[in-house]
Amino acid sequence: MVRPAAPTGSGSWGLFFLRLHPNCRMTRSSFFIDGFNFYHALRRLDGDHLKWVDLRALMKRLTSMSEDISHIYYFSAYANWLPGPKRRHEQYVAALSSVDVDVIMGNFKKKDRFCNHCKRISVGHEEKETDVNIALCMLNEAYKDTYDRAYVVSRDSDLKPAIAMVRSQFPEKELFVVAPPHFGHSTDLLSVASGKRKITKKQIEQCLFPEIVLDSGGNVAATRPAEYQPPG
Repeated sequence: MVRPAAPTGSGSWGLFFLRLHPNCRMTRSSFFIDGFNFYHALRRLDGDHLKWVDLRALMKRLTSMSEDISHIYYFSAYANWLPGPKRRHEQYVAALSSVDVDVIMGNFKKKDRFCNHCKRISVGHEEKETDVNIALCMLNEAYKDTYDRAYVVSRDSDLKPAIAMVRSQFPEKELFVVAPPHFGHSTDLLSVASGKRKITKKQIEQCLFPEIVLDSGGNVAATRPAEYQPPG
């Protein structure tokens, strides 16, 4: 059987699926992305240019023709004490916002750290609020009934209670745990999830933002930092 060509354009596969299956309803899928968890996975890959990844394009790779992306939430925080990384992060957040990714920022707090080697106390920084923000957003959107299926892109076992609660309160909803490249899934999260997905390096390579990112009005939204220039 020769499969007819699907129409092109945003959401075209979903429309094509509905034409083939008019009695089926599209599954509303939302993504909850732990920004730092994902970033640390990207740092282990070969090339800083992979950090300039279009999360909307990437998340589409994880869905099927019967799914419609409802929301994509990106949770992170700015390292205000590091001017260079903060500048790059701001450009990346602007790029994500241009493709309708909802950005929810937490913060870093100073924390004293004792070095057993030198026997001295130094001031470090610890990210706060991300896991709480993910849990609250995931639960709130479940109560608002904005999704049928949630994808949690994280290995943070602290999210286990939130996933378990959503599945308990809304047994008809599915929650999938997504592992970043070169990392396995959290066994704690898998124990309460509906299923799992995996992001590959190849998928990331195929979903990078262009050097100049334009918004829907054709205006420049973000410019790729020089540090994220692709090789060659």
